[in-house]
Amino acid sequence: MMKKILVLGAALMLAACEDAPQSDPPETGAAPAPTNDNLPLVRGYRSEDDWCQLTGESSFTGEFLDHAADLVSCPTGSDAEQSLVESHNAQLMGQTGGYTVYSIPLG
Repeated sequence: MMKKILVLGAALMLAACEDAPQSDPPETGAAPAPTNDNLPLVRGYRSEDDWCQLTGESSFTGEFLDHAADLVSCPTGSDAEQSLVESHNAQLMGQTGGYTVYSIPLG
């Protein structure tokens, strides 16, 4: 009897998982655009579709540029930002337009 109850409970849990609506991962598709013109985003940093973008020069980023580092901007609070910080020696430089800007030493 106890085995039947355990099997029934496991079957109900699996059925509940199958019925739950499936959603896309939170960060698929194009990255959100910055809410201002301070960040000239060039291209994905780690891959073509990376939400963290290599960032060019502007009046905002000019003071952060360094020939020995890449300037990279990620949507603030995104999984892409978290993984960049965890996997690179990223130094926080500032925030603007919903993005956080990091300096990442080359080599």
